[in-house]
Amino acid sequence: MAIDVVIVGAGGFGREVLGIIRAINRTAGEPVWSVLGFVDDALDEADLKRVRHLDVPLLGPLQWLDGRPPTTHVVIGVGSPAARRRIDDRLRQFGLPAATIVHPGAEIGPDCSYQEGFVAAGGVRVTTNVSIGRHVHLNLNVTVGHDCLLGDFVTVNPLAAISGSTTVGSGVLVGTTAAVLQKLTVGADSTVGAGACVVRDVPAGVVVKGVPAR
Repeated sequence: MAIDVVIVGAGGFGREVLGIIRAINRTAGEPVWSVLGFVDDALDEADLKRVRHLDVPLLGPLQWLDGRPPTTHVVIGVGSPAARRRIDDRLRQFGLPAATIVHPGAEIGPDCSYQEGFVAAGGVRVTTNVSIGRHVHLNLNVTVGHDCLLGDFVTVNPLAAISGSTTVGSGVLVGTTAAVLQKLTVGADSTVGAGACVVRDVPAGVVVKGVPAR
């Protein structure tokens, strides 16, 4: 029996999450997830038009989830780590489980671990002995090397590479095509700019960019 799920956020990444769910269902040959719809507090008109073409309803604001049965799962389809943390704080009051959504074209090593709310897009490669926190998003064609630790609410954007034995703190955003070299630490709530190459530890709460990243 398919599991009911609501996607929180109907912007670009939320709609990509819908695509991942549909890929999971196609590969399984039967519905694994039954998408009830999107919830969103601030959807603009352009995204509303895009949602209408997907044959999935916009259910209302986040408050729509209040009182839903405990079999209803939620997945946060919002790219910003800070926004995802705020949304998670609100969702906890509803007592609903977070769905873990992994594209069938992603490869997650059998000795890797991940917590609730993990989303992995197509082409993701997570190798061995990697620990992944709550509500982590790995976008298209991301690679994560051996023995890494990714904290809660980390976002890694498409084509970025995190080398082995690296620690990525809670709330970090790693930009598109960025590279983080091995055995480094990226401090909590920092941002690694698109195309950057991180060659030394990054403090918490800063933005680094360039090659080498500064």
